Amino acid sequence: MKKITGGVTAPKGFTAAGIHCGIRNNQTKKDLALLYSEVPCNAAAVYTQNKVYGAPITVTKANIADGMAQAMICNSGNANTCNADGVEKAEMMCEMTAKALGISPKDIIVASTGVIGMTLNIEPIASGIPKLAPILSKEGHADAVEAIMTTDTKPKEEAYEIEIGGKTVSIGAMAKGSGMIHPNMATMLGFLTTDCAITTPMLQKALKLAVDDTFNMVSVDGDTSTNDMVSIMANGLAENPVIDSEGADFDAFLLVVKEICTSMAKKIAGDGEGATKLVECSVHHAPDTKLAKAISKSIITSSLTKAAMFGADANWGRILCAIGYTEGDFAVDTISVTISSPKGEILVCEKGAGVPFDEDKAKEILLQEEIHIDVDMQQGDGEATAWGCDLTYDYVKINGDYRT
Repeated sequence: MKKITGGVTAPKGFTAAGIHCGIRNNQTKKDLALLYSEVPCNAAAVYTQNKVYGAPITVTKANIADGMAQAMICNSGNANTCNADGVEKAEMMCEMTAKALGISPKDIIVASTGVIGMTLNIEPIASGIPKLAPILSKEGHADAVEAIMTTDTKPKEEAYEIEIGGKTVSIGAMAKGSGMIHPNMATMLGFLTTDCAITTPMLQKALKLAVDDTFNMVSVDGDTSTNDMVSIMANGLAENPVIDSEGADFDAFLLVVKEICTSMAKKIAGDGEGATKLVECSVHHAPDTKLAKAISKSIITSSLTKAAMFGADANWGRILCAIGYTEGDFAVDTISVTISSPKGEILVCEKGAGVPFDEDKAKEILLQEEIHIDVDMQQGDGEATAWGCDLTYDYVKINGDYRT
């Protein structure tokens, strides 16, 4: 597996573009992105579990029910959620995109992100889509990433290549997410592309397995979004033997998908609204994997733990508290907790109780931009890692007037 450049346009046959069309008042921010494959793709997706979900999800589910797609259109600045005419507007976006590209409107993934409950003005999109199609290019991935961002402060994209069946297969991705991020797929928008030849059922299987261990292990603020999904399109242009069942080729493909989703998940967590630190929590030797996942999520979601990370306070009692209110059957008197960063590591809890440690050393460790919390339960073989961020004053500032 090799890391490469190019994001979603790294795989053969994919081009992208992004522009400011006028959904956002700020003309310096791009707000409309287009992703296109020169040939039809097998497609798969996973969606938010929030019972209130955006119209684009309804339309995308219907469009890729046949397992096929060829393009993706996404706007930022308006979520097109809780609107009486939302589905109509999402379908119009597909029709306009199809006309510009000369493909079927049923072969389009549509997505929106931004403010909930505001009517989507279709006019800027109607004027923007015809401008997007002519500028699609292999270099357009950076503009597309920028166009899907909302409160994100950093673009999030990645690409890898791997040899499968004697052929070089590439996988690219772009994502957005900074607030309203909480486990229970989906928690943000993620778009993956690949030139791998793989059937739709195996593509869906790989995506689900990857998402369960990556995007579903991220939390910024405990709020599961209404609009979010992760989709993947595979156009087969790498010409590898078609992956139609589990085996060595599927395992190799899944390895790269997991790697790229892990990278995206960490970037989202580290770019949480107002965040100054990425917080990674690994749970080892839990009674089972399900409990390990629940405990790691509980810790990185704890507002008190997140606030302590912001203040560089090694208040390990908050970590034990978050473990303790996690549902499940486990003991607490075998649990050890270690915190670490590039500045070193320090044991703060052993066998469920505090141990003497150097507070100054702990503070030095916690002042870094990436913090790791390691929990050893010594009760089984369950392992899991979750990603979150600190809770800062700026989170409240950003969300206090997000709509106005």
